[in-house]
Amino acid sequence: MQKVNRLLYFLAFVKLILPFFLQNPVYEPHRDEFLYLAEGSHMAFGYMEVPPLLSVFAWLTHLFGDGMFWIKIWPSLIGSFNFILAGKITVSLGGKSYAILLLFLSFIFSAFLRVHFLFQPNCLEVFFYTVIGYGLIRYIQTSENKWLYIAGIGAGLGLMSKYSVAFYLIALTISLLVTPQRKIFLNRHLYFAFGITVALILPNFIWQYTHHFPVIFHMNELRQQQLQYVPPATFLKDQVLMFFPCCMVWISGLIFLLTNRQGRPFLFLAWGYAGVIAILLWFHGKNYYALGLYPVLLACGSYAIEKWTARRLYFLRYVICIWAVLFGSYFTIIMLPPLKPAALADLYRKMHTANTGALRWEDLQNHSLPQDFSDMLGWNEIAEKIGSAYHTLNSGERNQTVIFCDNYGMAGAVNYYRKKYGLPEPYSDNASFLYWLPPHMPMHNLVLITDDTTEMKHDFIKEFSSAVLYDSVRSPYARERGDLIIILKGADDRFRKFFEEKIEEDRRKLVEH
Repeated sequence: MQKVNRLLYFLAFVKLILPFFLQNPVYEPHRDEFLYLAEGSHMAFGYMEVPPLLSVFAWLTHLFGDGMFWIKIWPSLIGSFNFILAGKITVSLGGKSYAILLLFLSFIFSAFLRVHFLFQPNCLEVFFYTVIGYGLIRYIQTSENKWLYIAGIGAGLGLMSKYSVAFYLIALTISLLVTPQRKIFLNRHLYFAFGITVALILPNFIWQYTHHFPVIFHMNELRQQQLQYVPPATFLKDQVLMFFPCCMVWISGLIFLLTNRQGRPFLFLAWGYAGVIAILLWFHGKNYYALGLYPVLLACGSYAIEKWTARRLYFLRYVICIWAVLFGSYFTIIMLPPLKPAALADLYRKMHTANTGALRWEDLQNHSLPQDFSDMLGWNEIAEKIGSAYHTLNSGERNQTVIFCDNYGMAGAVNYYRKKYGLPEPYSDNASFLYWLPPHMPMHNLVLITDDTTEMKHDFIKEFSSAVLYDSVRSPYARERGDLIIILKGADDRFRKFFEEKIEEDRRKLVEH
């Protein structure tokens, strides 16, 4: 047992540091990371998009200087803890060194490689899914009530990370009721643990209530703009592709839970998996919304494969590992960008990566790089050029100038780099930035960054005494390529009234949704 634990902790350390060597330093934070970092400067019990837990780590990142290392260390640490927790499940079933190695390969050569290096709430969501599963497994194995409380804490903190954890809780509740483990509902400690869950999420519920439940507005917007384009067949196919080098591991875990006598006490986990998949299919969820389901299945599958190959099929252990490493090496360059954009795009062309669907963006078209990689480019250029535009104004003009950004990625990036380029706080009416707009702004001059290439033709341009198209974003592989930077001076009263009415309309929609 001691030998297995040493291996587990060593591989967890390898998992922690490996992504730092795989991602080329030319890539900047992701557009979503900029938003979540900005939330760390506006601490609250909730935000339009997500619950507040990730903002605590954003606040810590600001405290430690905002460097790239501090942005990335949190998801990396959480990913390593997630691996350890999954490993503990494997060991609790009787898994030994080979099972731990197979589990490690499944974490490295899968979508977890990216999820555990992006500063996004997904890493927390996946972790707390695992905490809930681990707590229930250990309770069934030991009958010790402390594991129910651990599951309850995991549920509460999970809901404070992403609301989609509720899908898992609903599916598990139904699954427990229809399996022999329904006896768990006779244990009063389950309800005490549920009380801890409620206590943990209560501050966010109050925030949602006082802000008219913006999560509903966000979900409606997400469904209209993105989720409706997710075909169910693609979602199901991606459940295999996200783990392709090691997909046999989680599939074995599912088979183990459904058919094996040793896995039978945990059958509810298999039905819970099916329940969440069904819910996500109904709501046209994105493929990665289901990622939290897989650590427990991988833990069970790693043990099952080790058990099934212990004697006559021992040679399969080598086959499975060789397959995982060979295909996983290819998979790695899709999950993280190891090369500069031009070299990586050229490599993708030579390897016909477009055929895998990895280069398909939300617009359903193939591009040179995966969308996530293009979302890591061009941001410093945006901030630098806005800084250059802003400093063409004299000091009197700058005192009456607002930097306004069309989307949260732009606003988050300018906010991140603003000290470097001597800029004031940027504003936007997109995402949670809408909450942070001051009630009155000195709307006389405007430095505008927009992705609307026809912006200079709009009628509101005439309501400024001067309008100059200053520059554009030229990073060739950036998703923001072509965005315009416009300097607008001398706004008249009509524009100020128009702007105030637009912001009020945005806020009204948020309340009424």
